[in-house]
Amino acid sequence: MQPRPWTTLVDAESLAHALGLRGGALPDRNLVVLDARHALKDPGWGQKQWEAGHIPRAQHAHLDAELSARPSSRTGRHPIPDVDAFIDCCSRWGIDESVQVVAYDDAGGIWASRAWWLLRYYGHSAVAVLDGGIQAWQKAGLPLTADRTALPRRAFHGRPGAMPTVTTWDLTMRAPRCLVDARAPPRYRGDEEPIDPIAGHIPGAQNMPTSANLDAELRFLKRDELRRKYDATLAGVLPRDTAFYCGSGVTATHDILAMHVAGLPGAALYPGSWSEWIRDPLRPIMRGGDA
Repeated sequence: MQPRPWTTLVDAESLAHALGLRGGALPDRNLVVLDARHALKDPGWGQKQWEAGHIPRAQHAHLDAELSARPSSRTGRHPIPDVDAFIDCCSRWGIDESVQVVAYDDAGGIWASRAWWLLRYYGHSAVAVLDGGIQAWQKAGLPLTADRTALPRRAFHGRPGAMPTVTTWDLTMRAPRCLVDARAPPRYRGDEEPIDPIAGHIPGAQNMPTSANLDAELRFLKRDELRRKYDATLAGVLPRDTAFYCGSGVTATHDILAMHVAGLPGAALYPGSWSEWIRDPLRPIMRGGDA
């Protein structure tokens, strides 16, 4: 079993053991599991999936309602949650400084990594993503349940700022040495844009799609392979001089998690991402590229 605390990824067998489903162990009461499944075009889908069957004791974490604030005319589609609202969510989920958190989804971690990043942003380092997601859990022969487990409320005392971020002003006035776009190559190039009203990418950005972090079973690549990929992308730029963005500041956290797995912590997130950048028609955009 993996030793704790888990701070990046955790495998299904280790999580099952901690939940008391393997080896006759008692369930760890200082463990919270978050089900972050989501569908952009059907915001209620993740809740329905959780209701139909989830990892035992998992609490549902809704991307729009709990892992984001309500967007405005000046923000991207998924702003960072309001401080008081997120603290209340964590407390309601049963999280305090003594709790290990594991988040999962069914999409290789692209939604679960948002929960991972937010908790890290609030200074809670004992948080990991289930590698391979709910598929890896089921492939291991582990159970799902439709039972709802209400965990005791705890007092979450995290404060934002423990993970670096950049703003739109930063990108226009003092851009990082390396800016990375985590969207799929066709969206980066501007060949297509299924979500936002304008296609293209921020000038100077490179492309490192989240799909490149995963193998065919939606598990993260091994540390050394990720390290080689990101070393090639950064080309000598330090992680602290690097920032990632995507469509709305959600899937870019997957690249930041992959950087941590690779032993390259310190990169910043642009929370507003492309959907905030294009709010102002005077901001430049680029199309095309080698990605």
